[in-house]
Amino acid sequence: MKNSSKPLDWHGDEIFGPASGNNPHNDAPNVDYVKNKFLNIPYGEISNSQKLDIYMPNIKRFDKCPVIINIHGGAFFGGDKYDGQLKPMLEALNEGFAVVSINYRLSPEERWPAQIEDVMASIDFIKKNSDFYRLDNEKIILWGGSAGGHLSALAGVLRTDILAVIDWFGPINFLTMDEQWKKIGIDGEKHNHLNSFESFLMRAQITRIPEIVKKTNPETYITKDLKTKFFIQHGLKDSIIPYLQSKNFSDELSAYIGSENVYYEELPEAVHGDRGGFFSSKENLEKIFNFIKKYL
Repeated sequence: MKNSSKPLDWHGDEIFGPASGNNPHNDAPNVDYVKNKFLNIPYGEISNSQKLDIYMPNIKRFDKCPVIINIHGGAFFGGDKYDGQLKPMLEALNEGFAVVSINYRLSPEERWPAQIEDVMASIDFIKKNSDFYRLDNEKIILWGGSAGGHLSALAGVLRTDILAVIDWFGPINFLTMDEQWKKIGIDGEKHNHLNSFESFLMRAQITRIPEIVKKTNPETYITKDLKTKFFIQHGLKDSIIPYLQSKNFSDELSAYIGSENVYYEELPEAVHGDRGGFFSSKENLEKIFNFIKKYL
């Protein structure tokens, strides 16, 4: 089931997109086995959307847990902190990580930059309350797919206190995607038109506001002083976000901070999302956890 939206500040067509709300697709993981969890904690006062869940590993420990923050995808339009996208992240509990899953204001509720502002606010909340929840505020990893990959990457380059980013098939430069389809020979989803999810997010056709859209691009903020490590994966059969988004981003990162700090991989058979389980396979998650642990 899809949601539809036509806010008062939107002058295009009614937009239909991914469902939102708690467990919108009835595919959320069973978290009954998690003994210590804190659900629906407000991290902001602007919107009811500004809530997060904290899941703690089922082990006795006296030190603070490193933190993985799950930022869900859904074209900036839908998705939820408690949906199927959380499943692979919860595997980190078995590795001794705490998992924080956040909601943020989606595009039907508020235009950009509300989404990245909420991600930043959730990180600030975690750091401020790290003693209470026994979280290590110096070991924060951001992890998301699609729109969540974009928000993870953007926060990862904007902040100085993020250890690592796991970016699965996230859009990076909204304005180059349509041209990239031509380069790789895929007739994929178009993004430059007025009624695209990106234009709806910005409340204007993105091709008409390139300087504003530039501010959404993580590449805009890369410097040689960037300390965050990046693990980036993209499917070669993705027809929603061209894999060149991730490749070009990883190349740009490597040029500034060194290829040893950036892992990039193309998955030949993977499409957008995790259909086929290529991203959430046991072998792939082990690869991600080993990457993170190198920097703990």
